[in-house]
Amino acid sequence: MTQLILLNKPFGAVCQFTAVAGRTTLKDYVPVPAVYPAGRLDTDSEGLVVLTDDGRLQARIADPRHKLEKRYWVQVEGLPTAAQLHALRQGVDLGDFVTRPAGARAIAEPEGLWPRDPPIRFRAAIPTSWLEIRLKEGRNRQVRRMTAKVGLPTLRLVRQAVGPWTLEGLAPGAWREAPSSLPAGL
Repeated sequence: MTQLILLNKPFGAVCQFTAVAGRTTLKDYVPVPAVYPAGRLDTDSEGLVVLTDDGRLQARIADPRHKLEKRYWVQVEGLPTAAQLHALRQGVDLGDFVTRPAGARAIAEPEGLWPRDPPIRFRAAIPTSWLEIRLKEGRNRQVRRMTAKVGLPTLRLVRQAVGPWTLEGLAPGAWREAPSSLPAGL
């Protein structure tokens, strides 16, 4: 039977099981042998990481060819304009590649969001706002690069969902097993 684990990766944790000097890793949070992350989150990002012991499922979740949507809550510096949101929706030329069109909208600060440790930096003269970004790809630091390119630097990035799986009910560092019945198409 396939094992599927949902983890709320805290800020600062490295998204791997191998020890890294002075850093927490997935091994510090999930004491389950033989599971591996299906996709990664940067050390300075937080939120949902899906882990599984099924290599084929891991590849299907992580590979952009399968177009499994990932949803992010992104706190940015500045207030988004219609033109900036439109640019995110159309796809952004990041130099080494052009992103696929993304879902992007301004949202209120997500309800029930935990405080980040350490807190983000605030500048008294520059407001912050929240975006929801939905991608069907996920390249290295893609969301941060996209928001920076349109003039909205990312201050905090939380992956809220991967396909049908969400962070709901998971505090930072907490995990739970997901039902072993997989959604159609995976």
